[in-house]
Amino acid sequence: MAVLDVQNLTLSFGEKTLFESVSFDVKEKEKVGLIGCNGAGKTSLFKLITGEYEPTDGNCFISKNAKIGYMEQHTCSENKSVYDELISVFGDLIKIEKELEEIRHALEKGIGNQEENIERQDYLTNLFTREGGLTYKSLTRSALIGLGFAESDFDMPTSKLSGGQKSKLILAKLLLSKADFLLLDEPTNHLDLKALEWLEGFLKDFSGACLIISHDRYFLDKLTNKTVEIENGKCRSYIGNYSVFLRKKEAEQKAIEEKYENDMKEIERIEGIIAQQRQWNREKSIKKAESEEKRLEKLKAALVVPDSKVERIRFDFTPKFISGEDVLNASELSKSFSGKKIFENASFSIRRNERVFLVGENGCGKTTLFKILMKDYSADGGYFKFGANVFTGYFDQVQAKLDLSKTVIEEIWSFFPAMTETAVRSALAAFLFKGEDVFKNLTECSGGERARVALLKLMLGRFNFLLLDEPTNHLDAFSREELENTLLDYSGTMLIVSHDRYFINKLATRILELGENGITEYIGNYDEYLERKNNLSAPVTAEKTHKEKKPNEYLMKKERQSALRKAKTRLARCEEEIEEAENETAHIEEKMQSAPYEELMELTKRLDELTAEKERLYSEWETLSEQLTEENS
Repeated sequence: MAVLDVQNLTLSFGEKTLFESVSFDVKEKEKVGLIGCNGAGKTSLFKLITGEYEPTDGNCFISKNAKIGYMEQHTCSENKSVYDELISVFGDLIKIEKELEEIRHALEKGIGNQEENIERQDYLTNLFTREGGLTYKSLTRSALIGLGFAESDFDMPTSKLSGGQKSKLILAKLLLSKADFLLLDEPTNHLDLKALEWLEGFLKDFSGACLIISHDRYFLDKLTNKTVEIENGKCRSYIGNYSVFLRKKEAEQKAIEEKYENDMKEIERIEGIIAQQRQWNREKSIKKAESEEKRLEKLKAALVVPDSKVERIRFDFTPKFISGEDVLNASELSKSFSGKKIFENASFSIRRNERVFLVGENGCGKTTLFKILMKDYSADGGYFKFGANVFTGYFDQVQAKLDLSKTVIEEIWSFFPAMTETAVRSALAAFLFKGEDVFKNLTECSGGERARVALLKLMLGRFNFLLLDEPTNHLDAFSREELENTLLDYSGTMLIVSHDRYFINKLATRILELGENGITEYIGNYDEYLERKNNLSAPVTAEKTHKEKKPNEYLMKKERQSALRKAKTRLARCEEEIEEAENETAHIEEKMQSAPYEELMELTKRLDELTAEKERLYSEWETLSEQLTEENS
C-alpha cells in the first residue's frame, strides 16, 4: 500500500515551469532517494507534499493512516537544555509518567477512591509500556550521542548552539517523533562520519517509509531501494539504490541519445520544409507550412534531451609543471586554542600522485591542520616542509578568501589579470556563469555559486598539489561526478578533507585519521578503511620523519604472546558477564509484569543500565574475537 501517491504534478512560478507531469509513489517501509541537479525542484516538491505550496496541476495523495514528519515541523526552543528539548517529543509519555507519580502518591496517602486509582494506575502502566515508556529516555540519550553531542552538551542551553548543532537537534526530534513517513531534506548535512553511520543504522531499523533528498550517494546506496530523479523538468523512477540507478540510466541514455539524434534530424528536415513553403508564399504552401509547424511543436514537446547534451560544469585541473617525488612531510604537529588541545603528534608524509584523504570527527582539527599547512595558523609544536617544485592550491570549504565586495567576473579577473575578458567569460561559462550572471555580486550568490567560483580559481591556478576542504559541499550529485572523474585523471597530488564517503571511496589511495593524539594511516579507500577499523587490525601509523631504533623482535614476540593470553582471559570473562547481564535482564523483565509503579521506575532505570552494559560487552567480545581470529590465521 502506498503512503504517498504523486500523480502528474506540475509546478510553475509565473512563466517558469519548474517541473511537469511528475508521477511516482512511495510504499509502506520503502526508502526512496529523490535526486536531481540543484534548482531542479526537489525541495519544492517536498513543499507540495506538505501542503505549503499548491500545485499548478496534478495531485498528491497521502494515506490517511500515515503520520508525516519533516524538519520544518520542528524548531528549537530558546529556554531549554539540549536534553530537555529533545525529550519534549515524548510529551505524551512524560504526562503519563507524571500522572502515574501522582497516583502513586495518592495511593500512599490514601487520597481519593483507592479502587479507581488502582484501576487507572493499571491502565496507564500498560499504556506507558506499550508506547515505549521504558525506553524513551535511553532513546533520547542514544540519539544525542549518536549525532555527535557529548554528555557535557546535554545541559547546554539551545540558545548557545551553533547553526549546525541546531540542525542536528531538529533532525533528532524528527527521528524520535512518532511519524511513520519521513521527508528528509539533506539529513547528512553537518554530520561527521561517526554520526552518519549512526543515522544510517537508525533509518535501516526505522519501520516506516522515507523520501530522502540527499547529495550523499554513499548514504543513498546504504539505505534506498528506489530512486526518483527530477531532471529537465521531468521525472523518472528506478527500482534500486543510487548505484543501480546509475547503471540503469547509463543503459537508458544510449537509447535516448539515438532517438534524440534521429529526432533532431527530423526537426531540421521539417524546419527546411517550413522555410521552403513560406518562401513560395502561396495559399496551399502556407497551409502546408502551418501543418508542418504543428507537427514540429509536438516533436519538440516530446523531445528528451540526453545527459550528454545537458550543460554540466567542465573541470580541468591540469598542473603547470610536475613536482618533486616528496610533496609534503609533517612531523609532530600540535595545536591548541585557549588552552584546549585540538591535536598533537600529527606526523605524516605525502608523495607525488597520491590521493590522500584526511578524516576524523567534527572538531578534531582537520581544517585547522589545513590552515597550518597554508600558514593561516601557526603550529604550537612540530614542523612541516613542502618538497621541491610544489605549487599548492587550497579550496576553503567556507570560501573565506573570496572578496564579497566584488562581482563574479571581478573576483576571477583580479587573480588572473593577464587573461582577456573573453577568456575569463569562457572560463566562467564552463562553470555555468553565463550572460548577466557574471556581473552578479558575490554577496548575492548562493553557497553553491560561491563554491563554483572558488573551484574555478583553483582550476585556473593549475596547481600540482591540491588541498581541498570539503570540495563537494554545495555541489549536486552530477557536478560531484564530474569533479570526481576529473580528479581521477589529475596528474598532481591531493590532500582532501571530506565527509562524502562515495567521493572518498572513488578517489582515495590512502586515508589519514586525525585524532587528539596524532594520525593513524590506512591504505586504500573508504570501504577498506572501514573494514580495517571494524576488524581492529593493527593500523599502520604514519611514518615519522625522524629515524627510530629497530625494535627488539624477541621482546615484540613476548609482548604479542602476553597480549594474546590477556585477550583470551578477557574474552572468557566477557562471556560470563554477558550471561550474568542476560540473566538479570530476564529476571527484571519478569518482575516488571507485576511490579507497582514506584518499583517499576527503579526496574526501568536498571534495565537501561543493563542494556548499555550489554552493548559495551558485546562490542568488546566482538573486538576480542576478531583480534584472536586474525592472530591465529
